[in-house]
Amino acid sequence: MLLLPATAARAQAATAPGGGVLHAGTLSFSAHATVGDFTGTTTTVAGAWRGDLAAASGWVEAPVSTLATGNGHRDRDLRASMEVTKYPTMRFDLPRTAPAASAARPGDTLSVTLFGTLALHGVTRAVELPATVLRRGDTISIRSSFPLDLGDYRIGGLTKMLGLLRMDPNIVVHVDLLFLANSSPSATIIQP
Repeated sequence: MLLLPATAARAQAATAPGGGVLHAGTLSFSAHATVGDFTGTTTTVAGAWRGDLAAASGWVEAPVSTLATGNGHRDRDLRASMEVTKYPTMRFDLPRTAPAASAARPGDTLSVTLFGTLALHGVTRAVELPATVLRRGDTISIRSSFPLDLGDYRIGGLTKMLGLLRMDPNIVVHVDLLFLANSSPSATIIQP
């Protein structure tokens, strides 16, 4: 769950040679509950990056209300627990990366650590996320999976029916993003 397209009022254009914009992405989480395991997913994501793979920075965000589990009742509970009217967006800001190995050739998968902040439910925390990055031509694919404790983000409401139904506060977040490189140095990236 990382990540709402920027509104025109919040957006400002910035020249970003060596950068790109998010073309497609999926954010999801895997969770455990007394009634069984489930997954929540959204493909409504926005983002941008600047720099090369070794020194990238950027952001990714998504509206919390777009997370869907395939169960309407559970989706309503999720939105209530996440207080989507008060905290509508989840966001990851990336000021720097660190390759886990020396620079890869084009077409090679590179393991990196993404150093940044994750903002969720009104709480912003520093995080270090393991990821794999694959550059092919004008595209960069980024994948990451990491554990997240909902208690760290003050997310409650995980028990129902006097405690008979419970959700484990420890979830696993999965990120799969595809960025397209700018085709010219004068291309712009919208930044909130």
